[in-house]
Amino acid sequence: MRHLLSSFFLCLALPAAAQEFATHKGHGGPIMTLDVSPDGALASGSFDNAVGLWPGPRWLDGHDAAVTTVTHNGAWILSGGDDFRVLMWQPDQAAPVELTRMKGKVSRIAIAPDQTGIAIASWDGSIRMMSLFSKDAAPSAKIGGDLIDHRSNVTDVAYADTGTLYSASSDGTVRVWEGQSSRVIADQGFGINRIIVHDIWLAYGAVDGATRVIDRETGEEIADFTLDRRPILAMDFHAPSGQLAIGDGEGYIMMVDTENWRIDRDFRAMRQGPVWALAFSSDGTVIHAGGIDDVIYAWPVALLDTYDPAGGETRSFLRDADTMPNGERQFMRKCSICHSLDDGPSRKAGPTLHGLFGRRAGVIEGYRYSSILDGSDIVWNDDTIDALFDEGPDHYIPGSKMPMQVIAAPQDRADLIAFLRAATMEE
Repeated sequence: MRHLLSSFFLCLALPAAAQEFATHKGHGGPIMTLDVSPDGALASGSFDNAVGLWPGPRWLDGHDAAVTTVTHNGAWILSGGDDFRVLMWQPDQAAPVELTRMKGKVSRIAIAPDQTGIAIASWDGSIRMMSLFSKDAAPSAKIGGDLIDHRSNVTDVAYADTGTLYSASSDGTVRVWEGQSSRVIADQGFGINRIIVHDIWLAYGAVDGATRVIDRETGEEIADFTLDRRPILAMDFHAPSGQLAIGDGEGYIMMVDTENWRIDRDFRAMRQGPVWALAFSSDGTVIHAGGIDDVIYAWPVALLDTYDPAGGETRSFLRDADTMPNGERQFMRKCSICHSLDDGPSRKAGPTLHGLFGRRAGVIEGYRYSSILDGSDIVWNDDTIDALFDEGPDHYIPGSKMPMQVIAAPQDRADLIAFLRAATMEE
């Protein structure tokens, strides 16, 4: 079903001790980003190219690739994605406004404390500064320049309450910006994925598992919470309660008490896969988390230690390759994260493959095709599917939303085609 309401899931193995936590279901791919507005509304971004608004869900479909960052202030929502674009959404507008298009993936959007400007971090190595304004009720923005001191992908940006901008990069540094110039306040040596800025401190998480808190002006170390887990992928901070949440690639969520700089809880949140996104509820009593599952989990913070890890079934693209015939293995690794084999609508990033053979490309009702496929004369059969993976989608259908990938071995392509013919056959 396209519209699935939030449900409750029993997690502990012992029924007498079981606790309930909320799950928000409906996305068609892994959860990449989460954000809670000041009025308590939850927004999510997914590999399925959509922004979800909760409770609901209400879907905002406008991106042509995975949504990697979303932030909102209650009046409007900003989202960025692997399609290089930043979109602004307003409740009374039928379609989003494209504020800008970067030269690489958008990794983070930060809103200035006075709500009049934004900073956009991108894999193109730049930070784009934009001023926001409205004209005739249609929001828009003006580019204020690009900041380019980092030597690699810019992975995160955050404003201090004073309006000072901080940034992190896969070049291993954290920088503080003063106009168009910056200075390094941390040089980790390994890529830094996330930063949180508050009062006099800045917390960062890195690829090598480093989890440190430093003075946001001098860079002097305040605390070190590095454990033997890596990489650090997600962070969120709830200022009123002083709680800092940290998610890593091994599925753990660490809760840090920033009043006393101590680890308050350390919770194995995900049974399989990483924690890619974290967001506290507005009152700080619930932590929302997302990862490789199509589900957003929401745990009461006070009861974190009472739960078993969430999630159950192994994602299809993570199954042991030796347990599958070669054709199925090619599908699981190359296609299953974006495409369903089932009849009916799907919220996955790509259209369903049910009834694929003999079907013209670009005709599934309700799916937002790229313009190159909308009205295409390609008919899917053995020859066209073989050519698609022999040349790669970026060469066979340049301009489509399909990711760049090639299956080089002719036998692997033949096995995939045989699997698809059997699995997608109309009954």
